[in-house]
Amino acid sequence: MTAPMERHHSIDAQLRLLAPGKVSEDDKLIEYDALLVDRFLDILQDLHGPHLREFVQECYELSAEYEGDRDAGRLDELGGRLTGLAPADAIVVASSFSHMLNLANLAEEVQIANRRRNKLKRGDFADEASATTESDIEETLKRLVSDLGKSREEVFDALKNQTVDLVFTAHPTQSIRRSLLQKHGRIRNCLRQLYAKDITADDKQELDEALQREIQAAFRTDEIRRTQPTPQDEMRAGMSYFHETIWKGVPKFLRRVDTALKNIGIDERLPYSAPLIQFSSWMGGDRDGNPRVTPEVTRDVCLLARMTAANLHFSQIEELMFELSMWRCNDELRVRAEELHRSSRKAEKHYIEFWKQVPPTEPYRVILGYVRDKLYFTRERARHLLTTGSSDIPAESTFVSVEQVIFLEPLELCYRSLCDSGDKTVADGSLLDFLRQVSTFGLSLVKLDIRQESERHADALDAITTYLGIGSYRSWPEEKRQEWLLSELRGKRPLFGEDLPMNEEVADVIGTFRVLAELPPDCFGAYVISMATAPSDVLAVELLQRECHVEHPLRVVPLFEKLADLESAPAAVARLFSIDWYMDRIGGKQEVMIGYSDSGKDAGRLSAAWQLYKAQEQLVEVAKQYGVKLTMFHGRGGTVGRGGGPTHLAILSQPPETVHGSLRVTVQGEVIEHSFGEEHLCFRTLQRFTAATLEHGMHPPVSPKPEWRALMDEMAVVATEEYRAMVFKEPRFVEYFRSATPETEYGRMNIGSRPSKRKPGGGIETLRAIPWIFAWTQTRFHLPVWLGFGAAFKHAMQKDIRNIQALREMYNEWPFFRVSLDLLEMVFAKGDPGIAALYDELLVADDLKPLGEQLRSNYEETRKLLVQVAGHKDVLEDDPYLKQRLRLRDPYITILNVCQAYTLKRIRDPSFQVTAQQPLSKEFADENQPASLVKLNAASEYAPGLEDTLILTMKGIAAGLQNTG
Repeated sequence: MTAPMERHHSIDAQLRLLAPGKVSEDDKLIEYDALLVDRFLDILQDLHGPHLREFVQECYELSAEYEGDRDAGRLDELGGRLTGLAPADAIVVASSFSHMLNLANLAEEVQIANRRRNKLKRGDFADEASATTESDIEETLKRLVSDLGKSREEVFDALKNQTVDLVFTAHPTQSIRRSLLQKHGRIRNCLRQLYAKDITADDKQELDEALQREIQAAFRTDEIRRTQPTPQDEMRAGMSYFHETIWKGVPKFLRRVDTALKNIGIDERLPYSAPLIQFSSWMGGDRDGNPRVTPEVTRDVCLLARMTAANLHFSQIEELMFELSMWRCNDELRVRAEELHRSSRKAEKHYIEFWKQVPPTEPYRVILGYVRDKLYFTRERARHLLTTGSSDIPAESTFVSVEQVIFLEPLELCYRSLCDSGDKTVADGSLLDFLRQVSTFGLSLVKLDIRQESERHADALDAITTYLGIGSYRSWPEEKRQEWLLSELRGKRPLFGEDLPMNEEVADVIGTFRVLAELPPDCFGAYVISMATAPSDVLAVELLQRECHVEHPLRVVPLFEKLADLESAPAAVARLFSIDWYMDRIGGKQEVMIGYSDSGKDAGRLSAAWQLYKAQEQLVEVAKQYGVKLTMFHGRGGTVGRGGGPTHLAILSQPPETVHGSLRVTVQGEVIEHSFGEEHLCFRTLQRFTAATLEHGMHPPVSPKPEWRALMDEMAVVATEEYRAMVFKEPRFVEYFRSATPETEYGRMNIGSRPSKRKPGGGIETLRAIPWIFAWTQTRFHLPVWLGFGAAFKHAMQKDIRNIQALREMYNEWPFFRVSLDLLEMVFAKGDPGIAALYDELLVADDLKPLGEQLRSNYEETRKLLVQVAGHKDVLEDDPYLKQRLRLRDPYITILNVCQAYTLKRIRDPSFQVTAQQPLSKEFADENQPASLVKLNAASEYAPGLEDTLILTMKGIAAGLQNTG
């Protein structure tokens, strides 16, 4: 046993060498990390024997040495070891490092939460970089009042009228299975409790056992999704966050807002009807390029959400019935209670509590009992409609919408009566929380947005005009389209009946509008049109809604994504506003969505960010001219390449006057887990969005100086040119991209329900933005994020040596520019061109290798220029915390990278020679027994174990970089 024991110390020692010294007093990250890794290695040894454990530790040491000296020879040595593994061993080793990375992430999360708690106890917010990325609601209110001279009333009014709408999208970037996410949550809790101050020896022992149990359960769970999720699966995964954190998290957060208001001297609570936080969803409504989202799926997810909402309200009302046992009440409530008592039934045997008729001496319970009955039928009816398509429960005995007086009114009556009877403190307890839940979530839990491509609406209208014999809508110019649409919208006649000849695609479009007509109107939010370019795109949806008898038409939101569309967006919106019919229809409010990911893929990050900035400014100007209140809807992804980054910074770097107290933002894929996976995360997310939106409105960021704008314009042109010259014009770029990254193998991950391409075949333009970013993230080269920046910086500095001063001034004074460069710096900190070179060496044809070398020297040059402009000595010198975390994670990621590169080599080049080793794991040592691990993916077309090993490395790297796509 002695040899492994010495090693055992060495992994600890390696960790300590990598991250020298503590970053702060309360820095326990290395301790947490070492504890989890030790536990994991012990489990690995129990399950698979000492040889495998030794192998894993040796790999770690080699990789840690590479991180120290960047000697590429070590990568080759590592590759030699990893490729010789028996198939089942390879899967176990890849899975081990993937798990160690997940454990490192959990240690980080506990450390971050810990540090935040300590800071709150000390009451200081000033330390480290958190001042710029953290926004505490109380601190924000105090700063607005004391430092910026706003009156308390102004702040209170702004808050009452503010709305942040968080839109959950199932974008296929959550690469960890839910079964594992839950186990990770339990590991975090064990770790947190183990380090609590008042822990007894017995507690400690039991917690340690629980920790080991959870780590082992996670390790023994198949990380790979064996089937592709359906949109209904994605919807259910999204719903789980409401159950677990958001339902309880919203009232808890609103209480904190009340407290913060009290502390600046406002002696009033935020009204429960104030729409401070709203939730919407695209899961099951976003059909753009996803043929699996059918009208039936949309109907399903709406009913499922209604059933879930009724269920949550129902259990809340039962708790309230217990609490409100008072008998004092005002006359209004007494009269109502007596009426209800007379008409109520004697007993309901399917209830557990309060199943007999409630006596009128408990008037609040009588009223709440009536609400409970209605909720029970609402839930059951949704369940029947979902399972069989019909229900014998009449709609009259259910709640149809919150706007209906019936649901909120009895609750308001209870609230008023308690206040009138001197029990306001009781009213402001669970009853207030429930009123807030009802006004936040309604009966639909979330509002579902519908998203469809403009071309599909044109096809549907084309089918109609052809059927009417008035020509082909598709071939008409914009003017004629508008004229015809407006004359129909102003008229009354129905355009088509049941006999309209439809192909499958048109039937799908019409079917979707029919679902909108059939379900209660509070199920739906916006109708988003992707690839929208002209007013007719918006009017087409208005006409189709009317034709399909949508009584409460959805608001129609054009989405502008590509660079050219963003440039022409303000003019398109102005043309729309100049149509009288349309202005009457919108009543002074319009929402416009801007897309971050496709614009980035189309022109590179720098130009896309600048164009998004300018488009927003111009759209706000247009809306002002026409007297319309504009809401910007930001479609941003999780990664920097798709517009991601810290919430607070992202909001505060938006142009002045573009937020104005109403903001809609997509929360995508893996970002949902980081933002709402636990109670404290949910609280922090709601706080960040609320505080930053308030601050942006009341204390807008500076507008860029004219000379900054001119410089940005020039730099953007140069950056786009360099980006497009490589990505779209370099004849062999696509070939290089496909061979140097795992892009072709990405589809096997089964992350999401939608295909990775818009159209089969084709080049970069048909590839969706997510796999495009994903592939470059895997090789740690991050090309889409930085390509173009270098040329832009170089151009500016060569043109005039004083521009370096101008750029530094922009970095220090202009939030937009600072955020763009800081995010770029973070990406460089996560990148490693040495790893990208390994992929090239193994996978790229010799005549393409110079292309890779050219890109890598561009990478190095861009990095140097960036550090120079930011005035730093090295990347991340301002953020020691992130630097430490990345250094701890890197060795694990590097091993997975090497493993991935060699596995791709074996998949793509069958003649690649490998010297096989003896099996290491005691579980697979019996030669005659084929390892059961390899059987999990028996249908794979590759040699045994290769496909699973590859997928595990993809998931591990994504978890390690904390960005997928």
